Amino acid sequence: MPGQRERVVVDANSRNYRIFIVAGEHSGDVLGGKLMEVLNRRLHGRVRYLGVGGENMSRQGLVSQFPLEDVAVMGPLSILPRLPRLVRRVYQTVAAGLSAEPDAVVIIDSPEFTHPIAKRIKRRLPYVPVIDYVSPSVWAWRPGRARKMARYVDHLMALLPFEPEAHRRLGGPPTTYVGHPLIEQVEWLEQLDQSELAERLNLDPELPVLVVLPGSRSSEVSRLMQPFGQAVQLLVERGVGPQVIIPVVDSVRGLVETGLAGWPVKPHLVSGDEDKFKAFKLARAALAASGTVALELALAGTPMVVAYRVDGLAAQLRFLVRVHSVVLPNLILGENAFPEYLQEACAPGQLADALELLIKDTPERTEQLAALARVPGKMLLEGQTPSEAAADVVIAVLEEG
Repeated sequence: MPGQRERVVVDANSRNYRIFIVAGEHSGDVLGGKLMEVLNRRLHGRVRYLGVGGENMSRQGLVSQFPLEDVAVMGPLSILPRLPRLVRRVYQTVAAGLSAEPDAVVIIDSPEFTHPIAKRIKRRLPYVPVIDYVSPSVWAWRPGRARKMARYVDHLMALLPFEPEAHRRLGGPPTTYVGHPLIEQVEWLEQLDQSELAERLNLDPELPVLVVLPGSRSSEVSRLMQPFGQAVQLLVERGVGPQVIIPVVDSVRGLVETGLAGWPVKPHLVSGDEDKFKAFKLARAALAASGTVALELALAGTPMVVAYRVDGLAAQLRFLVRVHSVVLPNLILGENAFPEYLQEACAPGQLADALELLIKDTPERTEQLAALARVPGKMLLEGQTPSEAAADVVIAVLEEG
């Protein structure tokens, strides 16, 4: 019958599998590489991969259809100029997926790229299960996507613990919480010695440390450096006088350095994950752009104030956001434990007021520390890593087929 493939019963312990796996940016390539590493170990090498990925996935045996850089773009303004190439790459990937006749399709994040591919493969090969690794933010933005996804996604692997219930409520696909990759760093964080960084930066142990995180994208840095600097100025004027550390990535380092002109203190710039997390552990408080970094701060146990500004068009669409907070630790806890200041509220006076409460010994600081202590327990898995939990889901789907 058209659209069906004859099934042959094979011992799952000896069967070879073909997986078509697609990532659309570097973070997805990292997740995919770790997932494939566990699958290779669990399936004893009885798996072949085709699809799209980067260096991490290639090291685990992926034959990529083209370089990941061809499609690794973020945001509508970045996508528009490259839309013709992206469309060609989507259709090229669909054709490769169909000809591969895979036992399963795994798409990883980047829904603007991966979901059109999954839809088209599912339409032509309805018997092939599609697994989506990383949920789009349907719980915050365009919730109707959940029900639409259920038509072409057979199983969703979620990074955040509240997402399975959100998809159940919204009519999305069956969803399993497999854990955020950051939770693999909790034990490492506990053992990390921050004293080496304090000595290297010649920090004064009598003065509080403030970590400032204006973002990793140029658009974020350009909008946040000024209000963040003015908030630090107010803290200095009030006699709080923090020592400031700014973790930076190379792509925005020049922009950060330019934005520091006129700051009342000369911050220490550090780079790399190890120094970043050491800075988190040294900090009395953090002032951070909204994003994954808030989750990193929470797992490091650092009290925080979160702020963000978007462009005018995005600001006009704020009424479509359907969650009580944009701060991931708040969503994980189900309460607004960590203050957030968005758009007009991202003002120096308000930021300084909130930070002063965290730098000093106050009830607000005590409440945040208690909330921070609850975050890891909401996220940790029992006896396995996120990559192992994700591999369990993939293997279960393969063996059901």
